Amino acid sequence: MKLLVTGASGFLGWNVCQVAAPDWEIYGTTFSHSSPIPGVTLLTVDLRDERQLQEAFQQVQPDAVIHLAAQSSPNECQNHPEVSYLLNVTVACTIANLCAEAEIPLAFTSTDLVFDGLNAPYRETDPVSPCSIYGEQKAIAETEILKRYPKAAICRMSLMFGAAPAHASSFLGLFAQALREERELRLFVDEFRTPVSGTTAAQGLFMALDKVQGMIHLGGKERISRYDFGRLMVEELDLPNTGLKACRQQDVPMPAPRPPDVSLDSSKALALGYSPRSLRSELAELKGQV
Repeated sequence: MKLLVTGASGFLGWNVCQVAAPDWEIYGTTFSHSSPIPGVTLLTVDLRDERQLQEAFQQVQPDAVIHLAAQSSPNECQNHPEVSYLLNVTVACTIANLCAEAEIPLAFTSTDLVFDGLNAPYRETDPVSPCSIYGEQKAIAETEILKRYPKAAICRMSLMFGAAPAHASSFLGLFAQALREERELRLFVDEFRTPVSGTTAAQGLFMALDKVQGMIHLGGKERISRYDFGRLMVEELDLPNTGLKACRQQDVPMPAPRPPDVSLDSSKALALGYSPRSLRSELAELKGQV
């Protein structure tokens, strides 16, 4: 079975390819990074060019698609809304149309940032209320995809962490490097998420691809602040803690507004077999890899 993964060279894309390797013939699209991924046929495609995207579909003729490619930096989206809309919304609509025509499973990654953070934990049935342009674009993409292809799985992801190859950035690696170099690492005490490892998130996406039509939340089981996650990271990865400092969202001015608590209720996914492990055990397993 052929799997097409857009954004294969990113952090989550790399994890999806690792999880898919035993069961799928994997084709991945990449644009700005072309480092090889073992076992993956990489295609250089500018997804914003509809002709290139259609040609990639015709070339691969996939049996399923996991659409990850996005401008996922809220600050970039806030500063360049028209450019990011093209990738975050227009491309998603085109892919939904192509999957609908071919009648093949589609999993699309959305975000917990479709919520404003005032009424957590959030279930799939809660109304969206984005406070940033990134969250707004993802919310629009969710609606437009399901309008075009109701059988698509819309997977809302939380903060993801884990090991990554050199070409894909992982916040965990950047945090660990800062602490090892005893540079200051300021983390929010007033921003809460339900983090999950890249491996677990990828496994959740395949579960959704197989079992879900419509909305599903793929967060972790534990609600935790950025700062407390940093403390956990220090403990489990044996990192120096001299640079770790607590701060509040208001202390760090950024272009995109940040919601205070976008914890996801993932009980629907848990009932379908999704099984995130404890943050401690996930982090302990990463020791020596980040």
